[in-house]
Amino acid sequence: MKRLWDISPPVSTASPVFPGDTPYRQQWKWSLEPGCPVNVSEITMSPHVGAHADAPLHYQNGGAAIGAVSLEPFLGPCRVIHAIDCGPLITPEHLLHAANNLPPRILVRTAKHAAQEWWTDDFSAYAPQTIEWLAERGVMLIGLDTPSIDPASSKTLDSHHAILRHDMRVLENLVLDDVPEGDYELIALPLALIQADASPVRAVLRELG
Repeated sequence: MKRLWDISPPVSTASPVFPGDTPYRQQWKWSLEPGCPVNVSEITMSPHVGAHADAPLHYQNGGAAIGAVSLEPFLGPCRVIHAIDCGPLITPEHLLHAANNLPPRILVRTAKHAAQEWWTDDFSAYAPQTIEWLAERGVMLIGLDTPSIDPASSKTLDSHHAILRHDMRVLENLVLDDVPEGDYELIALPLALIQADASPVRAVLRELG
């Protein structure tokens, strides 16, 4: 059996969110007891909690909702590249050591330990020129182990608009702590949320061969 790496953080009330965004909350709507045969919960959360895929609607009025985008970018050959402690922006120079014959999907590990239970503004993001560089090499999906491909302080979202220009997809808030550099099969399908700007994913990597 091929080995799997679960690269999705656990989702709970401890999951960090951008300041002001909707955190994860859960309450029980029905409880298993005499007269009620099931437990059923009610969940409230931003679609950007935990590992998630952004839709063009997130950064463009009138852009496609996540339920309308093709699933192809979220499934297939993928390369994990380490750029640990690379600083505020991932530049092409941080990826050159693993840039030979790039597959269509690239995930970058920037931290020794992904921030799964705390919020920090001090995370690594993609430099816009890195998006352009990857798009020129046929990459259709990028991802990383931080909350955003743009810095937390950005108001222009230059990297989001770079992926918009190239019709690329993105995965954020991944956990790549235990994943060696190399090539894998990515499986990270978003839900068919027909009006949403993003969707949670259960992202996994599967060994090739």
